[in-house]
Amino acid sequence: MSSSLSLTSRLTVEVFAEQFQREMVPLNKWFSYFPALPLEDSQIQQLVQEPAAALPPSLNDVLPPVRVVLAPYLERSNNKSGDVVTFDKPAENRHVSASSFEQGSELYFFLAVKDVEVADCHYSLYNGLASLLYYRMKDSQRERFNRRLREELANEVHGEVEEKSWRLKQQLLRRQTNLLRDTKLQREYIRQAFEDTATLYLHGLCCDIDVETGPRQLPTRYLRKRLELLRELFPPPEGFAVFPEELGRRE
Repeated sequence: MSSSLSLTSRLTVEVFAEQFQREMVPLNKWFSYFPALPLEDSQIQQLVQEPAAALPPSLNDVLPPVRVVLAPYLERSNNKSGDVVTFDKPAENRHVSASSFEQGSELYFFLAVKDVEVADCHYSLYNGLASLLYYRMKDSQRERFNRRLREELANEVHGEVEEKSWRLKQQLLRRQTNLLRDTKLQREYIRQAFEDTATLYLHGLCCDIDVETGPRQLPTRYLRKRLELLRELFPPPEGFAVFPEELGRRE
């Protein structure tokens, strides 16, 4: 932790990024990080080195350089100045797990890591990247995913990956008779479905995760088709696999 950062510091994320941008530790040309609190080497490895190593190299061509700040806590601000980095645990209704913004040609991700499971930090990072990826990838890549989702709608496929896309899908089913008609609601559903699926894809490259089963879950064969498509669009790094049986073949 920098000597200029005290336990009483309360800086907005944008001010923090400007003040400490030169202290970022590079992992490669595209990804760097800064610990805003004392962390063991093993924690740094789990929180940034491992998730960064699992990112598909082709993301470098789509997203700007990523700067990750490991903050103790993040607190929602009352004004438009941005979320606040704090060492004091905020009230539950003001706690923020992650915050991101672009500054110049760089993308900053702030992750609240104190009292948080490593898997949840990974999810916040991957979800943030996935949310930006949809509008930044090539038109041809986006259309391939859109076409996959429209095929699911045409086949009346039930379920979704996460709660957000599930709710939007239910709204679409209630409000739109022709599910293939290009509307704002359909586009928003497809965008959210991409975000949720891409988050699962990136998280799955890094860690062994279990997909929850249940009546709202997308059937396995359709989920697999989505993940196979993302693998084609954004191939994993050497040594990483989407499905467990792929690792078995490599061994």
